[in-house]
Amino acid sequence: MEDTRILVTGAAGQLGSLLCIALQQKYGVKNVVRSDIKLVSGKVDILLDVTDVDAIKTVIHNHDINEVYHLAAILSANGEKNPILTWKVNMDGWLNILETSRKSNINKIFYPSSIAVYGNNSPLSETDQFGYQDPSTIYGITKSAGEYWAQYYFEKYGIDIRSLRYPGLISVDSKAGGGTTDYAVEIFDYVKKDGVYECFLSAETRLPMLYMDDAISATIQLMEAPKEAIKIRTSYNLVGMDFTPEELLNEIQKYEPSFSIKYFPDHRQAIADSWPKSINDEHAAADWGWNPYFTIEEMVSEIMQKLNIKKDNAK
Repeated sequence: MEDTRILVTGAAGQLGSLLCIALQQKYGVKNVVRSDIKLVSGKVDILLDVTDVDAIKTVIHNHDINEVYHLAAILSANGEKNPILTWKVNMDGWLNILETSRKSNINKIFYPSSIAVYGNNSPLSETDQFGYQDPSTIYGITKSAGEYWAQYYFEKYGIDIRSLRYPGLISVDSKAGGGTTDYAVEIFDYVKKDGVYECFLSAETRLPMLYMDDAISATIQLMEAPKEAIKIRTSYNLVGMDFTPEELLNEIQKYEPSFSIKYFPDHRQAIADSWPKSINDEHAAADWGWNPYFTIEEMVSEIMQKLNIKKDNAK
């Protein structure tokens, strides 16, 4: 592990800021180089614009990098505001990482994909690993294309690229980054503050979700699995649970009975409606032993503990 030198792009994001902590604990602080487009105190070591291929080459060379976790991306809801920029960051940035890696001493790459690769023509319940992809957002388009670039570079150049299709990621330890599932993160900011949350999705919108602790565990487990165990070189389906805003509210009310949601669906509703309601991730379980720990009940319990809200106080 002392020989592992990791570059993380997008290190200040919702996933990156917490994944970097786990990587530092495992490989040592000096062996994890945290980069982002902006300097964020305590989260970013160096500035890096992934659309600048020369800058990527310089960082990889100067820091003797041999593994890359490429998290830099513009997410679904924000992506719809500027599709051209989203393509440039998400796709050109990924190709810059791939091209630099094949010309450098990069042993392994992690690429995060998303359930956004699926669309209205995919089965929306228990969506299969190999379900039809027809993404409805520019974010989903870039992630779908990115998966096949990953497979291409593995097959043509032998680069060990591994990927997960994340569902909505939930954490109160890092801020959401402009995704369609962000209500499940934002809502906890209002539990103690206002007692009511204005949700941008309808009460019955069911979406796959994953607690951040499980997401980090899955990412590291995938990256540490033997190379021969990785049978899928596009991206693995991954999920921990699925629920609606109303079901999440019911769990929160076990701790804060007076808490409520007002529903004001906006443009993100159409995106959510095109995404799977539930995911089949049996290939991840079979190939490298994926098994989530957190249910919705365990997740809310954990978060309420962090917020210092006790179930015993509920009337």
